[in-house]
Amino acid sequence: MNLISNILKEKSSNNLSIYFTAGFPELHDTTKVIQGLSNAKVDFIEVGLPYSDPLADGPTIQKSSQKALQNGINLDIVFDQLLQIKRTNKTPLVLMGYLNQLLKYGEEKFCQKVVDCGIDTLILPDLPMVEYENHYQSLFNSYGITNVFLITPQTTDERILKIDSYTESFIYMVASSAITGAKGEISEEQIAYFERIKSMNLRSKLIIGFGISDHQTFSKACEYGHGAIIGSAFIEHLEKKGIDKIDEFIGSIIS
Repeated sequence: MNLISNILKEKSSNNLSIYFTAGFPELHDTTKVIQGLSNAKVDFIEVGLPYSDPLADGPTIQKSSQKALQNGINLDIVFDQLLQIKRTNKTPLVLMGYLNQLLKYGEEKFCQKVVDCGIDTLILPDLPMVEYENHYQSLFNSYGITNVFLITPQTTDERILKIDSYTESFIYMVASSAITGAKGEISEEQIAYFERIKSMNLRSKLIIGFGISDHQTFSKACEYGHGAIIGSAFIEHLEKKGIDKIDEFIGSIIS
C-alpha cells in the first residue's frame, strides 16, 4: 500500500502536511527542513521542486522557488538531498512538481530517482487527465508511483468521480480557485464547496490546501477533509524565523 495511504488509514482526521521548496532558504537546507518537520511530528511532507514557471503557486512560493534556483538547485541536487535524508527520515514525503520538469529530466530516469529516494507519491498539477490515462498511469504503475489529482470549486462531479476512481493516496482539494497563498478566514462560499464534496461520499481521502495558514483555518478544513496542507504561511515563517523555529510554527497549528 502507498505510504501516504497507510498514514491516512492509521489516522483518519486532522492530518497535517507541510509544503516547502527544496533548496530554500539556502541550497543545502532541504534535509534540515525535512528533519525539522519530522521532529515536529507532521504527518507527511510535500517537497516542492523549484521551477521557473510554477503556474499553481502564489507569490510567496514563487519567490522561494526563484531563490532556490538562484541558490543553484536543480533536480539532480534535490534527488541527492532526498537520498541523503532517506537514511534517517521517518516521515513520508510527497514530491510536487510540474510535467515539463519530468519531461526534460526524462520520464524513466525521473521515476527511478523518485523510487530510489523512497517516495511513491507525486503531485503534478498540470498533468492533463487524458495524458494520465493514455500514458502516465501505466508508467507510474510500473514504478509503484501514485499520482495525486487536484479538484477545485469548478471541477464537475463527473470529473471528481473519475479522479476518485483513480486515486490511491488522497485527492488534493483546492480550497479556492486562486493560486496558493495565505488568505485569512475560510469563507461561506468555500464551506458550501466543502460540504458539496463531502456529501458526495467519495471513497478517497480528502486533503485540503491553498489558503490554509493557521490553527483556525486548519481546524475548519479538517471538519470537511481528512487533513490539510500548509505551504505559503510556513515558507514565510521559515524565511523570517529560520529552521530552528520550525517546531514553533507547527505547534501554533496543532495546539
